[in-house]
Amino acid sequence: MLEQFSNYPFFYIEFWNNSVIDYINAIVIFIAFLIILKIFQVVILKRLQYLALKTKTDIDDTLIEIIQSLKPPFYSFLAFYLALFFLEIDPLARKAINAILIIWVTFQAIKALQILINYIFIKRLAREKEKETAKGLEYVSTLVKITLWVLGTLVILSNLGINITSLIAGLGIGGIAIALALQNILGDLFSSLAIFFDKPFVVGDFIVVGDNRGTVEKIGIKTTRIRSLDGEEIIISNQELIKARIQNFKTVKKRRALFKIGVIYGTPLKKLKTIPKLIEEAVNSVKLTKFDRANFVEYADFSLNFEVSFYVETENYKKFLDTRQAMLFKIKELFEKEKIEMAFPTQTVYLAKE
Repeated sequence: MLEQFSNYPFFYIEFWNNSVIDYINAIVIFIAFLIILKIFQVVILKRLQYLALKTKTDIDDTLIEIIQSLKPPFYSFLAFYLALFFLEIDPLARKAINAILIIWVTFQAIKALQILINYIFIKRLAREKEKETAKGLEYVSTLVKITLWVLGTLVILSNLGINITSLIAGLGIGGIAIALALQNILGDLFSSLAIFFDKPFVVGDFIVVGDNRGTVEKIGIKTTRIRSLDGEEIIISNQELIKARIQNFKTVKKRRALFKIGVIYGTPLKKLKTIPKLIEEAVNSVKLTKFDRANFVEYADFSLNFEVSFYVETENYKKFLDTRQAMLFKIKELFEKEKIEMAFPTQTVYLAKE
């Protein structure tokens, strides 16, 4: 590069196996690489900023943030590292510089991935209204970042020539032991993540789980709390919830009621035939109800049974119960008015004279 100085003996004086001209060449190359890398960053950054003004998405803003995370010290060290290829240096020193570069590049890669993860989770959080779900997403984000750092550390150790096979095996055995000891806790933790992402229910939903029913008040890391109709708090582990069959009534726009009503065997046929109309009248007289059918279905042991089906157009379970109650009162009122007796368990004994 500097052949014009070949006639000057000074430039051929050697220090640590490199001549003065070698050092000058390395310095020039260092400055050249530094300028090229800086121009590369600035050009890309300006191009992305220009495109960002024309697009509606904000992913380009995230890419700009990733590029801006590459600070001048990183470029300076990278240019220094490239310039060293033109010099003879001690193998131990080169190994140390390689180690620094590996650590620094890994750090920058993890930092870029963290920015991307933050973008993804912030976008998801913006769509979440439930505080508990948002908190769960924050836990997941933290877990992913910790995993990145663990993987990054293993990559660094592997590139530094450290045999990580035995280390991974040790961590695996230790992880299995910890997992067995914390099996139930980890099961609830992963179940809570499944609830957060799959959303079989959210806070405020009315659900039925086995014999338990109520409104979801809190979805925690280990348990979910439900407020029952009687007022008590029901605490169920998330692992149990994931395995159970859950009925979610949030999306129910109308609820169906199906029941049987019996009248005594002494009821005249004429009145029996009026019962479906009376029930229809009772159902239609109550707000939010929609009549479906009423049919004479069986001769039971002590009653003549009618099966009644109707809908209550509400998603609120308490309002459904109140509406059904009002309708049952109305049926009772109409039956009394028509002097139709409802049946109850009775037994008639016939005595024969000898």
